[in-house]
Amino acid sequence: MNSLIRKFTLPLIALIVAVVFLISIALITASNITYADTGNESQNGRLVTIYDRGTEKVILSKASTIGDALTEAGIFVDSRDLVEPAVDDKLVASDYRVNIYRSRPVLVVDGNIRQQIFTPYQTAQQIAKSAGIILYPEDNTILDRVDDLINGAGLQLTIDRATAFTFTLYGKTAVARSQAATVGGMLAEKGIKLGKDDRVSISQDTQLIEGLAVRVWREGKQTITVDEPVDFKIERIQDADREIGYHQIVTPGEKGSRSVTYEVIIQDGDEVSRKEIASLTVKQYQKQVEVVGAKLTFDGDFGAALVKLRACESGGNYANKNNPLYRGAYQFSYNTWANKYGIYDPADASPAQQDQAARDTYVRRGWQPWPVCGAAVLPDVYR
Repeated sequence: MNSLIRKFTLPLIALIVAVVFLISIALITASNITYADTGNESQNGRLVTIYDRGTEKVILSKASTIGDALTEAGIFVDSRDLVEPAVDDKLVASDYRVNIYRSRPVLVVDGNIRQQIFTPYQTAQQIAKSAGIILYPEDNTILDRVDDLINGAGLQLTIDRATAFTFTLYGKTAVARSQAATVGGMLAEKGIKLGKDDRVSISQDTQLIEGLAVRVWREGKQTITVDEPVDFKIERIQDADREIGYHQIVTPGEKGSRSVTYEVIIQDGDEVSRKEIASLTVKQYQKQVEVVGAKLTFDGDFGAALVKLRACESGGNYANKNNPLYRGAYQFSYNTWANKYGIYDPADASPAQQDQAARDTYVRRGWQPWPVCGAAVLPDVYR
């Protein structure tokens, strides 16, 4: 009988020990959770785990945003700190993990310029961006821990700038950068291998300095492909109810682009000829539509006089561009036209605009600007 009691008692004790152990674990876990809403552990909320400066804090929160949850947890965040997810993010899920990256002072040394910033970022590119500094792929950076008692900085970012120079490579010119000391070292750094017909404008032993111009070309006949913009065309709608000079863009135009292949002949580094051999439209231009005023301030006999004047000057052709100096129906010079209505070439103006310009010119000067077709044959009785 005693044996039977002992066999029954041992499993019961083991069960009690297990229950006590599980209860202890649950209490320890619960002790790490702060119920930020009311302090009542039975209150429902979202589980928010916060990681800050190597510590972990868990709260149950009914806050609407990450920032509100941090406030409930008694955690202050500076505007220069980085919080992921962001403080403005809405709380919609059941649980969140929030990482806080505290800003710290960093001394940035960029040549002769030294500045201290506060940033939470860890990489050179991110720190430079925080300081408003542009880093180029060829620049070198060193990020070190320092003990700067004066500035209080714990990190120092040192920027070793690459040398900027003008580089023309087979007809394409751009600002390039390199850490190399010489022109030859730059070519090697950029993986440029010169062929038997390739030439360099200066010795490869030349020191690479700021602003230096380096040109690499290939002697003889060659083909190059370049992208070129395509100007949009303009459609002008004349509105007879609007005064001359009225102008409104209804649909703005957009430039297109095309890829053009040229056959080019280079001699002693200079381009002596270029011939287009192929063209491909990359982007079609969008036509610009404009409304322009066409209401004239005159009619009757003066209108008949203008018919005779333009017939004599240009055969009545408003788009006349035969003479490089005198243009349009009334053969205006560029100086007389003076970019009227915002149009450079008189022959590009509408007929109504050219007629009104002729009228305005006559009112000021009579037929004097047209000595043969005007002053010699038309009476000066219209002003």
